[in-house]
Amino acid sequence: MWSLGVQTVGVERSDVEPESSASQQGRTSGSDVVDGIPVCWVAPDGAATGTAIWLTHLGGSTAQTRPMLDRLARRGFLAVSFDPPGHGRRGDGSPPWELVPDVLASFRRRMWPLLGQTTLECLRVLDWADDRFEVGRPHVAGGVSMGGDVAVALAGIDERIGRVSALVATPDWTRPGMHTVEDDPQLIDQGEADRYAQWFYDLLDPITHPEAYQRPVAISFHCGSEDRHVPSDGAQRFRSALVERDPPAAARVRVTMYQELSHLDGGRDDRLYTDALDWLAPTSGGLVPGLG
Repeated sequence: MWSLGVQTVGVERSDVEPESSASQQGRTSGSDVVDGIPVCWVAPDGAATGTAIWLTHLGGSTAQTRPMLDRLARRGFLAVSFDPPGHGRRGDGSPPWELVPDVLASFRRRMWPLLGQTTLECLRVLDWADDRFEVGRPHVAGGVSMGGDVAVALAGIDERIGRVSALVATPDWTRPGMHTVEDDPQLIDQGEADRYAQWFYDLLDPITHPEAYQRPVAISFHCGSEDRHVPSDGAQRFRSALVERDPPAAARVRVTMYQELSHLDGGRDDRLYTDALDWLAPTSGGLVPGLG
């Protein structure tokens, strides 16, 4: 059983493996467009016991979330994802890998609205899922990198969210010390936010709104110890600030460090996804007291 707080995990790695077609049999899936937002979903074999929203990384798409949606459905969730603005079916036709350097070149002006818009669209997609599938609570959220940032921000504005798993992600949208992901990482000049970008930051940045998390929401950050693109200190500072305001948060906010993992390695390592699943859908022995 995990200890809560800050934990370190060793170096043995395993890459994420997609589910076999045999293990997917019996499950239903589909896609819809919700107010212009392309949505995909996977339902469990039987009646769903909750709703999970899982979000992709910068430059990703719903297609890349499908392995995790299948695993969440296998745990009993109605699992939902959608393409963020400019991603997947909402892209402009350019190769997806071109989006990342474009955003990073003007990080605060481009990334903050992307984080904010995606967070707000989560509300719309979850409202749609509630109306269509009538699953009810619990609701959980998670994602990788940008998707994990959004999942944490969502929990700050939507009290339906009871548990969050954020992989190689941060609650601090300013990302102090953010470097490129190349072999020779360089410090990124984040530029300045315009008024539009600043509005999203002022409203939704988790680390500047710890009061929004003073409720029974369990959050787990899964961080690479060598991640210089999304440094883990943001998650640790968030936890410390929240515990200072709300001491019971020490039992429901966790930061796990995975040794020798960079940002890209962490986004591919199956241990992080398995641990995220166990946090979002724990066995009865693994529940944080008072959280279901």
